[in-house]
Amino acid sequence: MKIYIGADHAGFPLKETLRVYIKGQGHEVIDLGTFNEESVDYPDLAREVGEKVRENPESRGVLICGTGIGMAIAANKLKGIRAANVHNTAEAELCRKHNNANIITVGGRTMDPEIAKAVADTFIATLFEGGRHQARIDKITAIENEE
Repeated sequence: MKIYIGADHAGFPLKETLRVYIKGQGHEVIDLGTFNEESVDYPDLAREVGEKVRENPESRGVLICGTGIGMAIAANKLKGIRAANVHNTAEAELCRKHNNANIITVGGRTMDPEIAKAVADTFIATLFEGGRHQARIDKITAIENEE
C-alpha cells in the first residue's frame, strides 16, 4: 500500500521511526517532510499529505505533530479527507472499520514509538466495514458538499 507521511518539527523523530518501520513492512512510503527539527507550520504538511491521499484514494496517510490534534484539525478541512487522531490500536481499528478514515494523526510528544508502530499496523491492515457505516460516511460527504 502507498502511505504518505508527514510531520512538523515536534513529530519529526517519530515520523522517522514510523517511516522506516512502515517501509520495512513492505509498504511504499512517500515522505513529504519535514526533514529536520527546525520549526515549520503543521497545516502545510497536513495539506500536502491530505491532497496526496485525496488524489490517490487507495493510499493512506500518517501525520505527526506534538499531539496529533492540530494535524487532524487541518487535514479534516480538505474535502474527502477523514483524519482521525488516534491513541491506541482500538481507535486505529475503529476509525477504519466505522469511519473509513484515510489518515491517522498521532502525537510525537505523547505516543510511545512502539505503540505508534502497532497503531500504524492496525490502521493499514484494517478494512472499512461498509454497510450501515456507509450511510454515515455519505452524510459526512453531504456536509462537505454544503459549503
